[in-house]
Amino acid sequence: MKLKKLKKKIQQLEKRLREGPPKLAKLKQKLQAAEATKAMKAARKSAARTTAAQPAAEAKKRATGKKAKRKLNLSPEGRARLAAAMKARWAAKRAAEASAKSTSSDDQHAAPGPTPQPPESGPDGV
Repeated sequence: MKLKKLKKKIQQLEKRLREGPPKLAKLKQKLQAAEATKAMKAARKSAARTTAAQPAAEAKKRATGKKAKRKLNLSPEGRARLAAAMKARWAAKRAAEASAKSTSSDDQHAAPGPTPQPPESGPDGV
């Protein structure tokens, strides 16, 4: 073998040896990262499976316990009428609660006497 060729081969081998350890470390890091992503995907998949099984069980519980809400198909006018009726109902309820609170606070300070009789009307209010 010629001297020039031998020198060139030695240089290439030295270069490969110099680049070897960092390249090896880089490849090991890549392998670790790939393994970590694979483990994360597997964990995510198993979690998705368990959460997918849970809603089905919860749906069964809900189906037996409560009735599902029905969506009303209302026109805008009907929706406005319903909203007005509900607001009036809530206002009446609030007023009744406020009057009940004020009468109960008045009753606490009043002298004890005979208890008032309930009205003689029936349960239907007639």
